[in-house]
Amino acid sequence: MEYRPLGRTGIQVSSLCLGAMMFGEWGTKDHDESIRIIHRALDAGINFIDTADAYSAGESEEIVGKAIAGRRDDIVLATKVHMPMGADPNRRGSGRRWIVTAVENSLRRLGTDWIDVYQVHRYDPAIDLEVTLGALSDLVHAGKIRHFGHSTWPISAIVEAQWTAERRGLERPWTEQPPYSILTRGIENDALPTLARYGYGVLSYSPLAGGWLSGRYSQGSQAGPAASSRPQNRFDLSLPDNQRKLTAAQSLAQLAGEAGVSLIEMAIAFVLRHPAITSAIIGPRTMGHLESQLPAAELQLSDEVLDAIDQIVAPGVNLNPADSGWMPPALQPTSRRR
Repeated sequence: MEYRPLGRTGIQVSSLCLGAMMFGEWGTKDHDESIRIIHRALDAGINFIDTADAYSAGESEEIVGKAIAGRRDDIVLATKVHMPMGADPNRRGSGRRWIVTAVENSLRRLGTDWIDVYQVHRYDPAIDLEVTLGALSDLVHAGKIRHFGHSTWPISAIVEAQWTAERRGLERPWTEQPPYSILTRGIENDALPTLARYGYGVLSYSPLAGGWLSGRYSQGSQAGPAASSRPQNRFDLSLPDNQRKLTAAQSLAQLAGEAGVSLIEMAIAFVLRHPAITSAIIGPRTMGHLESQLPAAELQLSDEVLDAIDQIVAPGVNLNPADSGWMPPALQPTSRRR
């Protein structure tokens, strides 16, 4: 397993990060099986685990906490705040009131005294960045978190956060977690170059594009159960954008076969090849899923294979814009109405 610098934090993390979203009610409900998967990943050399308070309403954090008991010092642990944790409108968001409450809840569920990377799960333009950065800076100074970052933030907010931290003498974000796959390459245009300039660690998610690059979908198939809680415009096979994804996935599968590797391995290795990517988050639901993804950490794609991938999906292109993870509120249909 290769280890890479997490930006300029001084932390070394494995090139594969174990995503824990599928542990608990949303995926593997058997806690013992989830723990076995986590232990197998750790034994394979993965030292980086990413979860969130919202994953199965905190159950994922509880499972991770049980799995890392006795091994905490060897693990770089990341979790998130922002998504709703119940019906109460104050139990969500990235304001100070909720952040200082949510971190204590996460620490308790994870069974740890500190979080290595605490991430704001989504950007909220209604909340002043100084409020968010100020609360997170206080948590760093209190020793409850080591560093903080964000997930799926727009470039304008990322740059503004850096300037706000500098002007106000606050701690700065050090990590970003964007979606990135062969089918979702939009961040190559501006996000990845900008993050590299600021010295960010980038832990990208969904290298298999939500299952599109795992062979889950084919002509005539229907969106599987895993897609039921996701935006259907990302998985509805009747939509032209998703037909383009399906056609590309079929061509990529053929290319992987010609290269003598699985489509899963090629898809993850493609993400890891980008110089701005620190770690690719894999989110196995079963032990079989994990075993099929681990070999990607050792796979080096040739320039010929990368050129062939570019012919199937051009650099900087999202085949379905809905896969970008965040859309500016000003572009929402209701905001465009006069």
